[in-house]
Amino acid sequence: MTHKSGFVNIIGNPNTGKSTLMNALVGEKLSVVTSKAQTTRHRILGIVNGPDFQIVFSDTPGIVKPAYKLHHAMMKSVRTAFTDADIMLYLTDVTEKADMHMQFIEKLKYVKIPVIIAINKSDLSHPGEIEMIRLQWTELIPGATVMPISALYKYNLDRLFEIILNFLPPGPSYYPDGDLTDKPERFFVAEIIREKIFLNYKKEVPYSCEVIVEGFKEAADIVRIEAVIHVIRESQKGIIIGHKGEALKKVGIEARKDIEEFLGKKVFLGLKVKVAPDWRNSEKYLKSFGYSGK
Repeated sequence: MTHKSGFVNIIGNPNTGKSTLMNALVGEKLSVVTSKAQTTRHRILGIVNGPDFQIVFSDTPGIVKPAYKLHHAMMKSVRTAFTDADIMLYLTDVTEKADMHMQFIEKLKYVKIPVIIAINKSDLSHPGEIEMIRLQWTELIPGATVMPISALYKYNLDRLFEIILNFLPPGPSYYPDGDLTDKPERFFVAEIIREKIFLNYKKEVPYSCEVIVEGFKEAADIVRIEAVIHVIRESQKGIIIGHKGEALKKVGIEARKDIEEFLGKKVFLGLKVKVAPDWRNSEKYLKSFGYSGK
C-alpha cells in the first residue's frame, strides 16, 4: 500500500475557528482557543499519523491588516503557508462576508494544489443559508471543494478528514511516528499562560502581553517553571498583578492546572511581570520573543 503524506495549511480570518478546527482534527489541544480574535500569533504544526499516511496540519494566525511589526511577522506565517502546502484549507464561517481580504482569495484561485473551503459554525445557520454561502464560494474559487462543518461540535469533520486523505500525495513521513507537533514543551507552557491572560483580562491588555518561559527544570517528581509576562506599559503591569497580587495568582493557578495536565507531572509555576516598552513594534523584542521579520 502506498504511503501518503503532506502539509495541510489552515488559513482564514480571525475568529473563524482555525485553532478549534486543528485541535479537533489532531485530537489534542495544541492551539490557544478563546472567543477573542487574533489569539494565535505563531504558526503551529499538528501531526496525525496513520498506518499508511501522515498529515501535518498547520494552524496560522488570522489574516489582519498590519498595525504593528508584530502583525507583519504574523502575516509572514500566512504568506509562507501558500509556499509549502500540499493542500490549502481556507476556513470561513456562516457570519462573515466572502469578499474579506480578497488578495488572499485571489491567490487561492491560482494555486496548483487542492483547495478546500470549509464553512465553519454551520450550527448557527440553516440549510438554505448554508447552501447560498456554499454557492458563493464555489463561484469565487472554481474547482475548490466547498463544505459546511462545525469544528466545535465536530460536524462533518470525518468527511473533511476523508477528503484530505484523498487529496494527500504519495510520500514518506516528515516526522517520527510519535511526534505530535514541531514545538517544544516550553512553547506550549507559554501558550497556556497566555490563554489564561486572554480569558481573565479585558480590552487591550491581553493583546499587549507576551509570555516567555525563562526556566524549565525537570526533576523526578516535579517540573519547576519560571515565566515572565511582558507588557507594554507600567499601568498594564499593575492590571496584570491586580490588588495584592490576586489577579496574577488566579492566572497562575489556572495555568498550572492545565500545564500539569499537559506535562503529566506536578508543576511549580513562578510568574513575574515586566515592562517591555512598545514590544509589538520593536524588532529587538520581537526577535527575542521568537518572531521573524517581514
